Amino acid sequence: MTLRALILTLALALPAAAQEDPTIIAQRAAGQLAAAQNALLSADRAADRVKALTQTIRAYEHGLTGLREGLRRAAIREAALRRKFEAERARLARLLGVLQSIEAAPRPLLLLHPAGPVGTARSAMMISALTPALQEEVNALRAELEEIALMRALQESAAAALQDGLAGVQQARTDLSKAIADRTDLPRRFLDDPAALGQLITSADTLHSFAEGLGALQDSGAELPGFDAGAGGLPLPVAGTVLRRMGEEDAAGIARPGIVVATEPRALVATPWPATIRYRGPLLDYGNVMVLEPGDGYLLVLAGLDRVYGDVGEVLPAGTPVGLMGGNAPDAQAILTQAAEGGGADRTETLYIEMRQGDRPADPGLWFALD
Repeated sequence: MTLRALILTLALALPAAAQEDPTIIAQRAAGQLAAAQNALLSADRAADRVKALTQTIRAYEHGLTGLREGLRRAAIREAALRRKFEAERARLARLLGVLQSIEAAPRPLLLLHPAGPVGTARSAMMISALTPALQEEVNALRAELEEIALMRALQESAAAALQDGLAGVQQARTDLSKAIADRTDLPRRFLDDPAALGQLITSADTLHSFAEGLGALQDSGAELPGFDAGAGGLPLPVAGTVLRRMGEEDAAGIARPGIVVATEPRALVATPWPATIRYRGPLLDYGNVMVLEPGDGYLLVLAGLDRVYGDVGEVLPAGTPVGLMGGNAPDAQAILTQAAEGGGADRTETLYIEMRQGDRPADPGLWFALD
């Protein structure tokens, strides 16, 4: 079964009462995964290979998320049907027993009644009244049994489709790293005092002090579009779920001036606005950090990446990848096991995002579409 057929069949398999969301998810996943497969094949011929591969990885990420969600909902539906059968086991057994006894009885005997013709007529009237309801019950039982069988078949046949998708996105990530390393056509901005950056790295003791000092360094070169125009509508740099907003305390009671986003392992991180790379690399205990300047007087700090792309001074178009999250991406069997247990996406990695305007933190919620 092809990946598109698998997802569309999964959508049709769900009951009408719960079909709206799974259908939308499945159709989106089918389109994105089909687009990703085609884009990966044609990326070598693209004029802007980095852009093509970025779109390919995004399509794979969203498509795989949609497929996982569809499988999760299918597993939940199967479990609900099985619980229903368990709860009504005795009643269903009696119903099946009646049906089997009627089917096994000789037809002439079905027309006789111990009370004679009047009893036969009355029993016929009763049976004729019960038959529609009984048939409806039989049809519902048959449909639910067929649905359980289809749910199980879908989960068993999804392994190959998931494996293909995971292999495709991994190949796209590898190709993207090479394409970025080969890129030479980006405009640049240059620090007026490059040595000052090295001194700042060694002297900064907090992310706040580093960002504040970095904002004071002057540079010159290519101009950027006005950043104020993007307020309120910027996409998050990474696909994920916002865990904490600005000023919200974590489990240790620490409140930070940025937001924390939970992501899946190896998720792609991209700049949401044209920006200059002001710093990239390890910093303090934040792992790899990427500091972008989306406009004069503004800094966007991304902390907690596993891999970072680009060089200091490069001016990146919006949507350009700047790194990957860490962690180990699950294999197809792990995803299937998780879906069978009703689990959602495994978002084990966290990206810290801080906006700075001048020498002060700014609320990312005023810039990004967090909801």
